[in-house]
Amino acid sequence: MKIINAVVSAGLTGFYFDDQKAIKLGRPHDGFAYLGEPVTPGFRAVRQRGESISVMLILEDGQVAYGDCAAVQYSGAGGRDPLFLAEDFIPVIEREIFPQLVGREIDSFRSLAEEFDQLTHPDGSRFHTAIRYGVTQALLDAVARANGCTMAEIIAKEYNCTLSRVPIPIFCQTGDDRHSNADKMIIKRTAVLPHGLINNVEEKLGRQGEKLLEYIEWLRHRAVKLGGEDYRPILHIDVYGTIGQAFDDNPHRMADYLAQVEQAAAPFKIRIEGPMDRGSKPAQIEALAELTELLARRGIGVELVADEWCNTLEDIREFVDARAGHMVQIKTPDLGGINNTIEAVLYAKAKGIGAYLGGTCNETDRSSRVCTHIGLATQPAQILAKPGMGVDEGYMITYNEMSRTLALLRARGVIG
Repeated sequence: MKIINAVVSAGLTGFYFDDQKAIKLGRPHDGFAYLGEPVTPGFRAVRQRGESISVMLILEDGQVAYGDCAAVQYSGAGGRDPLFLAEDFIPVIEREIFPQLVGREIDSFRSLAEEFDQLTHPDGSRFHTAIRYGVTQALLDAVARANGCTMAEIIAKEYNCTLSRVPIPIFCQTGDDRHSNADKMIIKRTAVLPHGLINNVEEKLGRQGEKLLEYIEWLRHRAVKLGGEDYRPILHIDVYGTIGQAFDDNPHRMADYLAQVEQAAAPFKIRIEGPMDRGSKPAQIEALAELTELLARRGIGVELVADEWCNTLEDIREFVDARAGHMVQIKTPDLGGINNTIEAVLYAKAKGIGAYLGGTCNETDRSSRVCTHIGLATQPAQILAKPGMGVDEGYMITYNEMSRTLALLRARGVIG
């Protein structure tokens, strides 16, 4: 089966691009927008609409395979690639990617994905992670269509994985509406919640962490009230380095605070993502590894999740090898080709570190569905419901794609 043509279209994502640095500097809200000037290069406003690009591959039997190029909400932060705007990158895809795709035989996803993920511009620089992300999604879909099977089956076959027989735990995120949206998650009995978007010390964490502690206690009571005594979700809160900010990056003070976090969450298990942001990968690995080891020595059961500065497959391997955190977020658009996402999940699992198949609210329904197939094939500890921050839509897309795929696999006898 060959690719006989390729088409591209501009699209929108399920959320927005946000200038993380400007938000951390305290830019005030104006309704849903932010006031003040952006700080990160490329931004025209602190918050602007998220954009995507669909890459469609027309196969010789008339089928159309596609994937969506998308970048994370906080583009340009923490060592990530810059802002991804459709008008800037559609010409690049048409001029430099499509000539390499048209006419190609669709035989092996893994080899094609590795080739296009490593493809470079004429000057030798690599393509934006969002482009590599979308093109490799389309290639996976094309190989699955050519073989008359699901994308999960192609991954399992080519990477020697065992397909999951049960749904992967889904993690939802509240955005700033962290109370009403948490209620939605609890009513739907989400396995992991609520993310919380704790990205500002004064407004959301509290100078001594008191605001987050109050929120965790509220979550604990709310989960029991709405979910019942038999509902035991994992609490997972992303603090964007604010705990480090509040406690001067002192590991002992941070550990003292995390002991309070554990107590506030009990009896629920709790994970804290991005407790500090030390400004560079080496410093982040060192600080997170130190805090992880300190929590173990003190018997504090909070699990730490690596996020900032843990962007690429190579980064993930370094964090995992250093035991910098109990879990790594595999932020799918940041890794470029989805072949890297697959490798990252498998590497973390092999080393005994939790694999969180994440991403960003600023993706599309298509990239979410493709990632769901990756999850069913590689079996991470949890998978992010995406896109968007409204809970219902992203959860529905991820849950339903997983349910449909598992039903098909059972009906065909692929899984028991």
